[in-house]
Amino acid sequence: MTRLFRSFRALFVLGALLLGMGAMAAPLAPGAVFPVLNLEDQHGKVLAVPAGTRVVLFAADKTASDLANALLAAQPAGVLDRLQAAYLADISAMPAVITRMFALPALRALPFRVGLARDASLLADVPRQRGAVSVIRLSEGRVDRIDFASDEVQLRSALGLQ
Repeated sequence: MTRLFRSFRALFVLGALLLGMGAMAAPLAPGAVFPVLNLEDQHGKVLAVPAGTRVVLFAADKTASDLANALLAAQPAGVLDRLQAAYLADISAMPAVITRMFALPALRALPFRVGLARDASLLADVPRQRGAVSVIRLSEGRVDRIDFASDEVQLRSALGLQ
């Protein structure tokens, strides 16, 4: 019985170590393949990052989200399509009641789609800076360049908007 217990314990420890190593995946960097993502948008529809996407905007916090939302809302309809861009936001830290009562109604009023990550692990590998929108340039599905925009001027410049 003791031998069986030791074997079970050894397998458990090994499994825990392997799971821990998987959780510590390296953040996306130039040259990496952008992961296949299927997130729900603010309308409950699946938003995938299509193969031809050239730019991914990522907001990891409210400040970044407010910046991206304000700039994109002021653009002509279809700006994300024209830029071949996808916009993703991590809302996992937001309490569910706040999401339902306040965030989703506000997001539904926006004239563009936002892929919402309710589970932090879905976008954990995406590089981020506090208060800044991550602007990830893709080329044939691979990360070409990563910039961070912390104000409207920087975000306009990163997206090539006048």
